[in-house]
Amino acid sequence: MDSLISTFHIDWHLIIAQAVNFVVVILVLWHFALKPLGKLMDERGKTIAGGLDNAKKQEELLKAQKAEYDATLAQARSEASAIMQSIKKEAETKRTSMLTTAEDEVKATIDAGRRQLESEKQKMLADAKTELAELVIQVSAKVFEEGMTPKIDHAVVVENIKTLNS
Repeated sequence: MDSLISTFHIDWHLIIAQAVNFVVVILVLWHFALKPLGKLMDERGKTIAGGLDNAKKQEELLKAQKAEYDATLAQARSEASAIMQSIKKEAETKRTSMLTTAEDEVKATIDAGRRQLESEKQKMLADAKTELAELVIQVSAKVFEEGMTPKIDHAVVVENIKTLNS
């Protein structure tokens, strides 16, 4: 082995010094590079996990908001439908009321016209009776003036009726 060491020129002191240097470099790298880099990676991982959790919460919140929006929209549609039904019923009631009022007014107008016609008819009948009574009185007066025979009676009545009609 000595020959091997002398052939390859291996110096034990140098190998130990290099091993110590290697350990020091590893410790320095570990302390100043790998440990902070590990912390940075952990923090980055936590930030990413927090972002994912936050994204999930936002997605759930968005779903809840959409459900609330859909519910509000459905409620608004049902309220609009109820209002339309109410307006239709009110319009139908108003139309029925107006038709009833119009029918009552037409009936009242017809009744007033009938009453007016009836009163005019009664007035005409009264006028006709009055005229007829006057005619009868005039005919009777003429008959009494000329005498009372059936033949003369008939001729006088016919002649007086013709005179009065013209």
